Amino acid sequence: MTAVVETEGLTKFYGKRRGLEDLDLEIRPGEVFGYLGPNGAGKTTTIRLLLDVIRPTRGRMSVLGADPRDPAVRGRIGYLPGELALEGAERASAYLAFLGQARGGVSRDRIAALAERLDADLSVPMGKLSKGSKQKVGLIQAFMHEPEFLILDEPTSGLDPLVQQEFLAMVREVRASGRTVLMSSHVLAEVEQVSDRVGIVRGGRLVAVEDIAVLREKAVRRVELHFDAPVPREAFEDLPGVRDLRVEGAAVSCTIDGRPDALVKAAARFTVVHLVSAEPDLEEIFLAYYSESEQEGRHARAGV
Repeated sequence: MTAVVETEGLTKFYGKRRGLEDLDLEIRPGEVFGYLGPNGAGKTTTIRLLLDVIRPTRGRMSVLGADPRDPAVRGRIGYLPGELALEGAERASAYLAFLGQARGGVSRDRIAALAERLDADLSVPMGKLSKGSKQKVGLIQAFMHEPEFLILDEPTSGLDPLVQQEFLAMVREVRASGRTVLMSSHVLAEVEQVSDRVGIVRGGRLVAVEDIAVLREKAVRRVELHFDAPVPREAFEDLPGVRDLRVEGAAVSCTIDGRPDALVKAAARFTVVHLVSAEPDLEEIFLAYYSESEQEGRHARAGV
């Protein structure tokens, strides 16, 4: 199937400042692609290029199998910008009704259903909306015409935890329908919950693209084992992937990098009465990617 997004050598400089350089990226139909990086990493520049808001310095790209400059492409996309400007005395309901008509006729029932899910009050003039309320209106306008491709830039900014969970449920529904989502964020937790793959960008460069399942295999977790009798330390020493080992009588605790297979096999030689395993810490992996990229950049600037 044709990729929803395909870029090759995509580059954007603002004068001498690098916004994005040599981006080679493919986003597949029907996936949620998380786009992660610190603020200023190049995420928003990528999105603006894909939407033809800005033009590249060099490189090529296609969106939904076409040139982003093609006006027909725009109507097949739903977009939530990172900074949503909603001002004036017009009520949010009127604003959304206008957009619905411009997009081929979105029913008021559809808009009302989304507003109910997100607990959005559309009777308030847009200029008086709080940041969180503006974000809800932005989400409604992005989702309401059921676009083939959703581009969401920092989508949960200003939302309370319950609304965040409802939003993530909406993203899962989009994926279940076979449509595609690009979700840009600097917050790992929200992307991790719904993404199939993630791209990690730092300093205008894509430093990694990984399956979430693969990242979880690589992730760090803390494990505690309790046995019915004291166990020898040597039974758990030098196991692959096991570090920070502590053996205290009938209790063993350690950190595992990746798969726990070796630890499980060692523990099976004794009688386990209790096991505690913390959720994998993907944050460490992402911080490592960010750190490695920063170090490479420093070495390049120093001519190393």
